[in-house]
Order: sequence, then C-alpha cells, then structure tokens
Amino acid sequence: MRNIFKDPKALVDEMKTEGYIINERLSIALYLALIKGKPLFLEGEAGVGKTEIAKTLSSILKTPLIRLQCYEGLDISQSSYEWNYGKQLISIQSTSDKNMDLFSEDFLIERPLLKALRQKPSERAVLLIDELDRADEAFEAYLLEFLSDWQITIPEIGSVVAKEPPIVIITSNRTREVHDALKRRCYYSWVDYPDKQTELEILKQRVPHTKPTLQSELINFVQHLREKDLYKAPGIAETIDWAEALVELNCVALDPQTIDSTIGVLLKYQDDIAKIQGSEASKILNDVKIAVVTQR
Repeated sequence: MRNIFKDPKALVDEMKTEGYIINERLSIALYLALIKGKPLFLEGEAGVGKTEIAKTLSSILKTPLIRLQCYEGLDISQSSYEWNYGKQLISIQSTSDKNMDLFSEDFLIERPLLKALRQKPSERAVLLIDELDRADEAFEAYLLEFLSDWQITIPEIGSVVAKEPPIVIITSNRTREVHDALKRRCYYSWVDYPDKQTELEILKQRVPHTKPTLQSELINFVQHLREKDLYKAPGIAETIDWAEALVELNCVALDPQTIDSTIGVLLKYQDDIAKIQGSEASKILNDVKIAVVTQR
C-alpha cells in the first residue's frame, strides 16, 4: 500500500485546505488506515462530520467517491451486484444459440461494493459505507469477506478480487451496536462534537461571510445547547446551516426574536424546540453575550 501522505500533519493540512478541520486523534487513525490499507470505522452522533471525511478525502486524492447508503433490508442486489434479467430475456429471444452464457460479464450490473473492487489501481476509489447501523446484521456478515480479502464471490463467475483495495470509510450513528467481527477488521475512531475553538475555525472556513460578533455568539450558543438535555443536540452541519441562514437574513448579532424564528434550522425535534424557545433561549443568549464580552 503506497503512502499517500508523508505524515499525519500533511493529512491535516490537506484536509484543512479542502475546508475540513480534523483533530490529531482522528487524523492519526485516518493516516494509519490509509498507509496500512485498513478500513476506518467511524462512530459518532449524526451531523458531526463522519460522511464529510470520505468526501473530503476523495476530493484531495482526485479519485472517485463510491457511496453505499445503508438501510434496513439492504441486500446483495443493491450493495454488490445483480443480473440484468431484462437483457438476459431479450438475448434468449433474439438468438438461436442454445449455448449462450447468460451469466457472464455482459449481463452483470455493478453495485457499489463490486464497482469499488473493480476500479483500476490508478483510479482507486474512496468507498463510503454510510450509516452501517441502519442495515441488518445479515449484511454485516456479508461484508466480512469483502473487508478481509477484498473480494466478492459471485457463484456463477467466481471470486472478484481487487487489484488494489479501495479506501474504505464506514460510518455509524450508533443506533445499534455493530458486531465485533466487523470492527476487528477496521481501525476505529469516535468522532465527537468539536470544541469551541475548532468549531469557530470550521465556521470561518465554511461560512466566511459571517460577521465576527455573530460567529462568536453563534458558536457559544450552540456549545451551550449541547450541554442541555435534548433529544438531538445540533451537530456541525446544523451550526453551518444556521450560520448560512443568519447571513441570508443580514444578521450581525443574535437576539431573542431571531433565535426563536430560526431555531428550526438548528433543532429538528419539536420537543427540543419547545424546551429552548422563549425564556430559555433568552437566558442562554444572555450567558453567551457575557461570555463573548469576557473573551475579548
């Protein structure tokens, strides 16, 4: 496996250039996964940037991003391959050749896993297996051969083996535990909410037109919210969305009315909105403004 980055710092710098701020622990896990050819299993709350890691890596390496979005009931035909039954039927009807092989490459439809294996070494893909916890345990078991030997067995053809393994990023929001057998085949990292300074740096990168006062107040407000007992605390994605919305409204600083009217950009459950809207939001905002003044 060739070394793509000379060291973890080079990886951090490249990711930052692409607008992704990555911490030291996560950068080392990603760096080791790349140079050792191991899948990287990322767990964390929704919206903390797990999926974005694969997208950013694909952009840096200028290589295809192949995404397999997991869901309940996902099986081989959606994830790996299936036979083109329509084409097979037409071929049967249009030829008198009784020896035609209907289960050859000509009739095979590639799905994400098989497509990732069959990429040319010069076009080595980043394979994103997104939200694995949403798939059934049976699909996890199917992945074991893929992650262990970088191959898929097609009974009618045989084993398809990668000339060079794809770069694999697996994400989970931990709605259920993923089996140990799969985790053992991967390097692992937990992706947490960023600290205040890191999130501010992310905001400056992603929404550069945000006014400095609004930046500080917004980040402090979101950080305060994550300390509350909410059903779903806002992730980085929601922070960026909120900043973009406030910029569109020409907002230069937070006020109670603006918070109440835009809180649905930040929080996505009515119980959470009801808990924060009104007096609680005003109280948090007051604490935020005091903290911002103190930081100056």
